[in-house]
Amino acid sequence: MLNLEEIRRDFPILETGVIYLDNASTSLTPEPVVQKTMEYYREYRANVGRGIHRLSQKASEEYGKARSKIAKLINAKHEEEVVFTKNTTEGINLIANGVGWRKGDKIVTTLMEHHSNLIPWQRLNQQRDIDLAVVKPSREGILNLSDFESAIDDRTRLVALTHVSNVLGAIAPIKEVAQLAHSHGSLLLVDGAQSVPHMPVDVDRVGCDFLAFSGHKMLGPTGIGVLYIREELEGEIQPQSIGGGGIKDVTQEQYKLAESPARFESGTPPIAEAIGLGEAAEYLHRKGLENIAVHERELANIIRKELQAIDRVEVYGPTNPNQATGIVSFNIAQVNPHDVALALDISGNIMVRSGYHCCMPLVKDVLGIKEGTVRASVYLYNTVQEVDKLIKLIGEIARTAKN
Repeated sequence: MLNLEEIRRDFPILETGVIYLDNASTSLTPEPVVQKTMEYYREYRANVGRGIHRLSQKASEEYGKARSKIAKLINAKHEEEVVFTKNTTEGINLIANGVGWRKGDKIVTTLMEHHSNLIPWQRLNQQRDIDLAVVKPSREGILNLSDFESAIDDRTRLVALTHVSNVLGAIAPIKEVAQLAHSHGSLLLVDGAQSVPHMPVDVDRVGCDFLAFSGHKMLGPTGIGVLYIREELEGEIQPQSIGGGGIKDVTQEQYKLAESPARFESGTPPIAEAIGLGEAAEYLHRKGLENIAVHERELANIIRKELQAIDRVEVYGPTNPNQATGIVSFNIAQVNPHDVALALDISGNIMVRSGYHCCMPLVKDVLGIKEGTVRASVYLYNTVQEVDKLIKLIGEIARTAKN
């Protein structure tokens, strides 16, 4: 069980009265993470892996500890399977551009994806003559396994699938899809941007080959993300940027790449950001991701239930709360979602997201919505009192619009 009073003390911005419900976009950062990030700049500001002096040694040690903490968080077998990236988007693109694609290869993805897990595959389809099959979810965001059975065949090289929809909060059956993909010799890439920060994710239990996620959505700094690459596949993915620390040996005529993860992290990495992300992973581990998942589900269930009872409010996503996380999208009839978000900010200090959420095909083609949705997304520091205020103000906006 979470100690909310203790947790909220770690987030000074909440003392200003802000109600932050835009966590699917980016989370707040607790003081222990800020302090650990600043510790690098204040106490051992130096490059990693490139010096004998004690500051470089200390920086390298802390950078390595951060990787170990991430590996522990997702239960990777080896910390070398953890590659630091800029964000989820960069991790997905590293795989899209690093696989040695062959003519006739096929990729399977879905219409529930964030643009970052759809556009790279569309580009391969257009530029490299790679076949692309797109599975369509139900209007609730539910993906039917039988649709994957129809789409995945022996030509399928990769299945790219979000773990949790950033619009609907719907949880995808990634374990079952992994088993199906592997039965055809296919690889599975999971977009974990909305799952790793909010629930236990075990790469071994899930069975994914690649997992990408972002630090800024899991209490960490911006500009840092992670790409998990299963150990057996590390040599099959070509890095997109080479040089610096990514090289094992160089002659006048040729070079030899270093082993993973260094081969994928050429140049000076985001050292402070990685160290901060390691502390964020440790913070989440201390609080308990299972506790966080339960807390978020309880808050989201309150939001869904109460909003559904308000006249003129339509709530999107799974009707079964066990199939969803702490993300709730909704609209008020005949009110632009951006106007709703602005009204919540001005009248209640409530921060929500509005628009397409980088998921235009899902919002437009599956939900049939032209102007996007309002999205409230909770995290470990949000309270029942905060969601109650959200619900109250949505009711007032709906009644005012009706009149």
